[in-house]
Amino acid sequence: MTILRQPTRAGVRDAAAKMAEILPKSPLFVHEINGVPVAFKAESLQPVGAFKLRGAWHRLTALPDESQARGVVAFSSGNHAQGIAWAARRLGIAATIVMPADAPRVKLDATLALGAEVVRYDRATESREKIAAHLARARGATLVPSFDDPWIIEGQGSAGIEAVAQMAAAGLPGCRQAIVPCGGGGLAAGIALALPDAEIVTAEPEGWDDMRRSLEAGWIEPVGDNPPITACDALQTTRVAQRTFDVLSRRGATGVAVSEAEIAAAQRWAAGHLRIVVEPGGAVAIAALLAKRVATTPGTLVLVSGGNVDPAAYAKVLAA
Repeated sequence: MTILRQPTRAGVRDAAAKMAEILPKSPLFVHEINGVPVAFKAESLQPVGAFKLRGAWHRLTALPDESQARGVVAFSSGNHAQGIAWAARRLGIAATIVMPADAPRVKLDATLALGAEVVRYDRATESREKIAAHLARARGATLVPSFDDPWIIEGQGSAGIEAVAQMAAAGLPGCRQAIVPCGGGGLAAGIALALPDAEIVTAEPEGWDDMRRSLEAGWIEPVGDNPPITACDALQTTRVAQRTFDVLSRRGATGVAVSEAEIAAAQRWAAGHLRIVVEPGGAVAIAALLAKRVATTPGTLVLVSGGNVDPAAYAKVLAA
């Protein structure tokens, strides 16, 4: 079913109020880069290790009782999966998640531990969207996309509402620039709605920077054939949504791409300077700043979107 409702800043504020009722604000760390204090919003320290529970909670709490009783279906490489599973368990809703066969084990195990049913698929030969849509129709359940949904976008934007208050409390200037990791664009679009006066910059891995190219072109440009291997499993979206693209395009957002080496360096920097564990996809905004793809200016906010690392892969990154 097509969702005609569009995400709004009022919806973002509503989502922030919902989050304030159930969880404390995720930490905001301040560290100087090139002599300029920069704010780092550590969504990696959320109960599920990523920002995704924000959109999941806002979406699932908006469902009428009869829809909650029929359950939800989602598709995800792991972080949205955990967000949906976390919110569904708290609300007593049955959740089924379609996950790639090569999803990091830590994300699969965490999703199962939260009580969700998991259906595996092959990224290379199968469509997660088609599988999830079929399951939802067959079960009469509500399909909850990972980014192409107005409630999801609003929920993710609640991180921006929190960050503004935290930056003010830390004595920082108002948020003038927000650098945001981007897969399908749900978080970036939500932050764009939450922070109407800030410059929005999306960060993506090289070869998967379809939002950057789309914003430059003025229309949606999908990821090309045979994209490069990336450690950013959470950002392997082959085409952004019209809904997220429209929000970012109207706001005049821009995008940058970072290399795998720069992403790994950002993970090490976060461990050494912020004392936090950050997964590759969660580190791309840090990488954009450290690699000087984006200028360090007063009032800069960096979203650290996730910390669900594969232990063996993370150990190799730290040892490099």
